Amino acid sequence: MLKPLGDRVLVEIVEETEQKTAGGLYVPDSAKEKSQRGKVVAVGAGKMTDEGKRIPMDINVGDTVYFAKYGGTEVSLEGKNYSLLSERDILAIVE
Repeated sequence: MLKPLGDRVLVEIVEETEQKTAGGLYVPDSAKEKSQRGKVVAVGAGKMTDEGKRIPMDINVGDTVYFAKYGGTEVSLEGKNYSLLSERDILAIVE
């Protein structure tokens, strides 16, 4: 498993379920957009300030989050898709 550094977060991408058009046709995988939702599996220690103090993260392991569409770096490990994101790329936590 990867351990994110600083204010980075490792998110397992949650694949959306089958999508249907209004007419009842299924959208093929090749036409689907990249999911912007995932589950946090690892969190860095937080951002370091210029004074040497660490700012704790607002995100915890196990949180389900929505993230920026083109944010982060995609990573594949052990057959699963992940996105390595900066904390600022996380838009919301699902509660």
